[in-house]
Amino acid sequence: MIDIQIPAYKVEAELIGYDGIPQLQDTVETMMQCREKFVGYLLGGELVAFISYEETEQEVEICRLVVHPYHFRKKIATILVEHIVETISQGRSIRVNTGALNFPAKGLYQMFGFRQVKDIEVAPGVFITELRRN
Repeated sequence: MIDIQIPAYKVEAELIGYDGIPQLQDTVETMMQCREKFVGYLLGGELVAFISYEETEQEVEICRLVVHPYHFRKKIATILVEHIVETISQGRSIRVNTGALNFPAKGLYQMFGFRQVKDIEVAPGVFITELRRN
């Protein structure tokens, strides 16, 4: 999974102009220790994408949406978000954060009815956007 995550987040880092994205520092060990649940996407028997989430009784939080750059523009991210919306959320609200300048990700979430809640400054001049679907 780390071999998919690092290249994907490097693309986001370029998009938003910030290379301090925490997921770029992840290791196999840190990913294994996190409490997130993971859903993978296989293409030809190979893992090419995944989405992770945490959940409570009231809410699902999407933590990571990762598609290897070789597999961009194949609707894989759409399929993974749809899985969270249609299967995992079970009527609960869903929350996600993404880079404020990551317009492809924001557009994808908005396609599923997510609304922008607020922008949060995570470093000087660098913002993430919180989106929510109720």
